[in-house]
Amino acid sequence: MRVFKFGGASVKDAESVKNVVKVLQDVGHENTLMVVSAMGKTTNAMEEVVDAYFKDETLLDEKIQAVADYHKAIINELFEAKNHSIHHRLNKLIEEFRGFLLWNKSPKYAFVYDQVVGYGELISTSIISAYLSEAGFQNNWLDVRELIKTDSAYRDAKVNWTTTENLVKSTVDTRKLNITQGFLGSDENNFTTTLGREGSDYTAAILGYCFDAGSVTIWKDVPGVLNADPRYFQETQKLEQISYREAIELAFYGASVIHPKTLQPLQRKEIPLHVKSFLRPLEKGTTVGKGKKIVPEIPCFIVKKDQVLLKLSSLDFSFIVEDNISAIFKLFHDHRLKVDLIQNSAISFSVCLDNTFDGLRTLLPKLEKRFKVTCHEDVSLYTIRHFDEQAVESILNGYDVLVEQRGKVTVQLVVK
Repeated sequence: MRVFKFGGASVKDAESVKNVVKVLQDVGHENTLMVVSAMGKTTNAMEEVVDAYFKDETLLDEKIQAVADYHKAIINELFEAKNHSIHHRLNKLIEEFRGFLLWNKSPKYAFVYDQVVGYGELISTSIISAYLSEAGFQNNWLDVRELIKTDSAYRDAKVNWTTTENLVKSTVDTRKLNITQGFLGSDENNFTTTLGREGSDYTAAILGYCFDAGSVTIWKDVPGVLNADPRYFQETQKLEQISYREAIELAFYGASVIHPKTLQPLQRKEIPLHVKSFLRPLEKGTTVGKGKKIVPEIPCFIVKKDQVLLKLSSLDFSFIVEDNISAIFKLFHDHRLKVDLIQNSAISFSVCLDNTFDGLRTLLPKLEKRFKVTCHEDVSLYTIRHFDEQAVESILNGYDVLVEQRGKVTVQLVVK
């Protein structure tokens, strides 16, 4: 059993969907499960629908229509028959989430988000499944929400592994070509949950784990795992091989090519992960598995933009020790702020945070009751694994360094 994951960039338009067929022709499709993301920037468009619902309902119909029109244009390019059943399927899915917004009574953003945004994946997989059938690839469309069961932590749900594994093994015919959605699950009340942004990689790993898959392949628009994100760094180099531990370290620090939670389930069963180019599917790509920690061993650069740096110091010059730190971390947890770096002295504590869920606004007044707080927003956190001084100097040039932290293998810099 193989698990393939195709991200939004690989299915962003009609030509990209046709290329997916070519990938399957080149590498085979037997005993394969495809996990597919929403098309292109659809998740962003669906987030705009949710924002309109909460902030300006006069824009709601316009935002929903934009989603419908984008997918209709792709369908019209892929299918000659104007009465193809996929048109009805698209309209049905659009009306489903429109209907939810009409009858919904919950004021909770995260709950509404999960019930609506996941329709991007339901639509994309429906279109691709229909096109695969047209191209002669018989396939089975699966609703991943019936397979992956989670808790009710909307927008960042935790997997119930035992229930999920039992459902996957008892439900899916692994002899067929199957296609399902990334990013989604459902809770015990069958409400849709999501696994966090970029969670489709994680979905592939979950299903690979449950199937005891021979491999999981993530198809990207890059030739493999690079030592830096080409969006932010001019010179990049492909890594041929990475150990699970090294890849987990890179993902933990924010390497965007692999989702941070993807690697743990694969490592537990020693399932190799391949990262390959959907434009050149027969090239080797990068393999994550057992073996040498990284080949070649060169500096790897990771950057996280739009971070928050908080510097806390005690109001009475008392030590910031275990009880203070425990209280601080509980506040971070309660306000859903992810800690990316910490540095402390006797009477001060610095922390770089990811404010994805916008918890900073309500956190600051609580911290200011107990500490002197200096807050730097819109900072960047650079991490260099296997660093040398030349690599560090390449980052320092032109930035004001607010925090620097060095270990034997890793250096981290918070810059403004």
